[in-house]
Amino acid sequence: MRAGRWRLQADGRHVSGGLPLAFARNFLGHAPVWYKFTIAAFLVLNPLVLGFGGSYGQTTASWLLLIEFIFTLAMALKCYPLQPGGLLALEAVAIGLTSPASVYAETVTALPVILLLVFMVAGIVFLKDLLLLVFTRILLGLRSQTALALMFCATSALLSAFLDALTVLAIVITVGVGFYQVFHRFASGKLPEAEHAIEQDDQVHELHRCDLDAFRAFLRGLMMHAAVGTALGGVTTQIGEPQNLLIAKHAGWDFVEFFQHVAPVSVPVLLVGLLTCVVVDRCRWFGYGTALPLAVRDVLKEYARKEAARRTPRDIAVLVVQAIAVVFLIVALGLHLAEVGLIGLTIIVVATAFIGVTDEPRIGKAFEAAMPFTALLVVFFAVVAVLHDQHLFEPIVHAVLQLQGRAQIAMFYVANGLLSAISDNVFVATIYITEVKAALLEGAITQDQFNHLAVAINTGTNIPSVATPNGQAAFLFLLTSALAPLIRLSYGRMLFMALPYTLVMTTTGLLAVIYLL
Repeated sequence: MRAGRWRLQADGRHVSGGLPLAFARNFLGHAPVWYKFTIAAFLVLNPLVLGFGGSYGQTTASWLLLIEFIFTLAMALKCYPLQPGGLLALEAVAIGLTSPASVYAETVTALPVILLLVFMVAGIVFLKDLLLLVFTRILLGLRSQTALALMFCATSALLSAFLDALTVLAIVITVGVGFYQVFHRFASGKLPEAEHAIEQDDQVHELHRCDLDAFRAFLRGLMMHAAVGTALGGVTTQIGEPQNLLIAKHAGWDFVEFFQHVAPVSVPVLLVGLLTCVVVDRCRWFGYGTALPLAVRDVLKEYARKEAARRTPRDIAVLVVQAIAVVFLIVALGLHLAEVGLIGLTIIVVATAFIGVTDEPRIGKAFEAAMPFTALLVVFFAVVAVLHDQHLFEPIVHAVLQLQGRAQIAMFYVANGLLSAISDNVFVATIYITEVKAALLEGAITQDQFNHLAVAINTGTNIPSVATPNGQAAFLFLLTSALAPLIRLSYGRMLFMALPYTLVMTTTGLLAVIYLL
């Protein structure tokens, strides 16, 4: 082998080739070659657009960066968005589209969400045994596929009205992974105690492949119903979504006042959302309606029977502790005793102490699911900082503020919806509610107008944003979770499955804003 001439094979051995080829292969790892070239082209293109774009260079480069970042999210199954999205964010800082201080400011603003991801998602892991037991009984108890879909959607909506949507979806994802692991292990012929990689299908018996594919479709439907449910419930109450708290603070509404002001829009949307769940599942439209395969039902039933048979007093004590922790979780979140992340840390401390998990590796493993998404979220805040520093949304805000009457309220809803579908809904809500509050203080609008516009902002940032994972953090969390590749839930498929909900809920919300407010 000549010095300085080598390349890397898939098994890691050094053979003849070029060092540049080795760097190219290492760049973004196992991502397709076309994807690597695309990201490299983005990184080259952005400074050129900024440098040769004249007076519109910064604006054009900023919009281009947003489109590129959305592309990395869309290709999440090809390459986790943290690396390509992070490179784009770092370049944005390097070429002056934003600054480290702005990124830090956006991150500090979202610290409650970061704490939630770090601690609450990890805390849910230590409640897994109880959650899997409860949801297994629900799954086996309901024979009707439509009833099961409606139960997942309605339960998620109810919980999200009082808990955080990310917490609710973390519970559902944990249960989904648990179900998938049980059947995938069986389909691969592995004993319960044996090591098993659920992300690999090479050991799945041919006899079970069709059932596994149907099970994936079944779980995709349930996960999407649950994700939409978090949006349906999250819009209704003051604590349902982070931007709701912000809007309530500016409007001076308490819990009951918030519900009353938003109800003319949120209640009709909730009803048509649940109706949409029933229709698309019963008609098997848009990828919904796949029933739980009988073979999978039998495996889960046998798993539940064996687990119950070998349950010891110590196992029962673990379930009791987890049940107490779940009750505390619901009460603490419902009464907002502390920030959600701190409540999650409390769950971790109490649960691990009383169920006997004291070794660092097991505790550390619980944090694995949330940390990549937490890092990705901070990268997303860097993109939001670009939008903020370059004032990309200000022309839209000012144009809408120039309208009058019902047209103004309707356009507030539409503008918030469109921007929230491509950006962070908390960021969009912050911009609009700040501008509207300033107009109220200046006497440009009345208190009644302000109340209607606040409702339009709240519903606009919550309802149409179900169209994409960009607007709803819960959707993005599902897309980038460990479950998504297992059930083949890609960005494109999520858009497609969200489409009926988006059309029906957005249209209903718009009509309610125009005629019921």
